[in-house]
Amino acid sequence: MTTATATTTIPLTASPLRPFEGTRLLVFRNYVVYRSAWKLFLTGFLEPVLYLFSIGIGVGKLIHAFELNGHSIPYAEFVAPGMLAASAFNGALLDSTFNVFFKLKYEKLYDQMLVTPLTTSDIARGEIVWGQLRGASYSVAFLVVMWALGLVHSWWAVLAFPATLLIGFAFSAVCMGLTTYMNSWQDFDKITLVQLPLFLFSGTFFPITAFHGVLRWIVEVTPLYRGVVLCRELTTGVLSWQSAFSVVYLLVMGAIGLLVVRRRLDTLLLT
Repeated sequence: MTTATATTTIPLTASPLRPFEGTRLLVFRNYVVYRSAWKLFLTGFLEPVLYLFSIGIGVGKLIHAFELNGHSIPYAEFVAPGMLAASAFNGALLDSTFNVFFKLKYEKLYDQMLVTPLTTSDIARGEIVWGQLRGASYSVAFLVVMWALGLVHSWWAVLAFPATLLIGFAFSAVCMGLTTYMNSWQDFDKITLVQLPLFLFSGTFFPITAFHGVLRWIVEVTPLYRGVVLCRELTTGVLSWQSAFSVVYLLVMGAIGLLVVRRRLDTLLLT
């Protein structure tokens, strides 16, 4: 007599999640963590608002208007879109640098995630989307402030929100990619060294015509300037070919950053 023995095959590894599922889980995880720390979001929103009140409106009392693509606009309406782009920039930068570095180097969170069906691509997309959403939350609140102050006069301003999403995507991807090369907290001095000049010299407070020669060309190819141009033309309704160029520029920047993040996470976590 023979006895049949039933055997069950247990997979050693789970199959990877679909891209959308992995991204959604990472975003939801960040939401749960930050839900009890919502006050942290106020810093990124209040900074550009305070600049708008102090410089845009305060200094605006001393400056009559600036010319934009042949149209004269009040100084406050000139500065406000620059602050809008800066708010998206600040939110994306904060989450994709300091927070990512802590998770990667100290908390070892990404190592733990890779034990699950999540992949490095899921981690990259999830963190970039979260940084993008954080920047977007600042931008929405800032757009409401602009509207309440009467600084929006064009229906093109409806597209300013998608523009801030694009700015957040581009900076989240690139900043996260750069963060993977950092080895200590001292390296973040380099972030500040880049962040402050971008904020001050990207056409946020004065027109690009203030620069001449090579310096003007350098400013025009910086990413925050492209975001400022896009937001300013949309909120004022004074559009030009520069908006289309800015969209392509930021899309390419984000795509390159995403590719770098994916490869760097593979190198750091899988080898």
